[in-house]
Amino acid sequence: MQIVTYTDEFFEGVKALWLETFPDDPPWNAPETAIPAKTAMQPDLFLVAAEDDRVIGSIMAGYDGHRGWLYAVAVHSSWRRRRIGTALVNDAEARLRSRGCIKINLQVRQTNAAVMAFYAGLGYAIEERVSMGKPLGAPRERR
Repeated sequence: MQIVTYTDEFFEGVKALWLETFPDDPPWNAPETAIPAKTAMQPDLFLVAAEDDRVIGSIMAGYDGHRGWLYAVAVHSSWRRRRIGTALVNDAEARLRSRGCIKINLQVRQTNAAVMAFYAGLGYAIEERVSMGKPLGAPRERR
C-alpha cells in the first residue's frame, strides 16, 4: 500500500470509495463537485491510499492559515483495521504541520461512534463546540 497525492487517474476509484463509505452525503459532497473543488485549492492535501493502482482509502485536508481540517477520510470496507486510516491521517497531519498548522479540526456525525473512537485513538478529542453550516448556491444532485 502506498499513499500518494491524488491525480485524476484516481477519480473513479475515489468516487466508488466515497459512494460506499458516505452513502447519505449531501449533494455538495458528491465526488463530481468536491474533487474538482479540492484539486483547485491545495491539491497536495488530497491523498489516496492505493494498492496495485486500486484506491483503498482517501483523505482531504485543508489549511486556511489559522486551522487545519480533515475531510473525507475513507477506507474501503475490505481494507479496514489495517492501519490505513491511521497512515492517511498521519500523512495529512505531517503535511499540515509543514505549513505551520498548529491545530486540526474535523467533524464526525454524532451517531458514528466507531469513527469517533478511531479519532480518539489518534489523540483527537470532542470539544465543547456547536458545528453550524450554511449551503451557498444550488448543489448538483449526487450521482
